[in-house]
Amino acid sequence: MDKAEKRELVSSLQDAFNASGSVVVAHYSGLSVAKMEDLRVQMKQAGGQVKVAKNRLAKRALENAEIADFGEFLTGPTVLTYAEDPITAAKISAKFAKSNDKYVILGGAMGETKLDAAAVAALSELPSLDELRAKIAGMLTQPAAKIASVLQAPGGQVARVVSAYSEKGEAA
Repeated sequence: MDKAEKRELVSSLQDAFNASGSVVVAHYSGLSVAKMEDLRVQMKQAGGQVKVAKNRLAKRALENAEIADFGEFLTGPTVLTYAEDPITAAKISAKFAKSNDKYVILGGAMGETKLDAAAVAALSELPSLDELRAKIAGMLTQPAAKIASVLQAPGGQVARVVSAYSEKGEAA
């Protein structure tokens, strides 16, 4: 890898760090290529990315990035997972770590906040932005449905009273 390629890699990593909602750093020593590809597919389907980069280049990308410095986690064979949604990288990484004991989450960053492994696990338990949007949409439509049912109830009661009087009049 020549200097121009290294500069390009550092620049692309820096752009990825700046655009991501969160970054998760993990050790992947001993994982098979098939398992790593499985992680890449899961992350891509969720809207994130997986990157294996030299730790020295990742640290250099962190220097001017607008994200917390998680350089202390960049030792040994590390993999970076990141996504625009702050929850996605943590959620997919934690799920993958549960089924693969050789994938060990070290920590990461979410904006200006550095995360340790426990914080990444806690972040993975939160609902994603799409899930939160769905809940909010449900909460917003629920009152409208209740109002509609309340407004329909008096009309239905009047109709039943009129129907009962008409039936009573016919029977007499």
